[in-house]
Amino acid sequence: MDETTYRDALLRKRDELLGGPAAKPLQLTMENNSGRQGDMADQATGTNEVHIQLKLKQTDAKILQAIEGALGRLDDGTYGACRDCGDPIAPARLSAIPWTRVCITCKEKQA
Repeated sequence: MDETTYRDALLRKRDELLGGPAAKPLQLTMENNSGRQGDMADQATGTNEVHIQLKLKQTDAKILQAIEGALGRLDDGTYGACRDCGDPIAPARLSAIPWTRVCITCKEKQA
């Protein structure tokens, strides 16, 4: 894949996160669950929905930040180089996770 293909993939993912179903406002979820009637199981389910939406928002925010960083690296010519070792990141890894900053070897060392 060339840089244009990676840029397109990054922009598609960014648009998906900003406008897709995962972008459902947390406030709406909370409003739908506030004052919820029902037994304790129903109320717990509503609370869990709010927590899940909050976690999704946090994850989405991290991915959006990583996407913006990757777009910046495309602009400055450093895209595709591992942040830790400087080696090229494998095209298969970039295709799977175009916002990644590290090669698979360095990622495995982090675990």
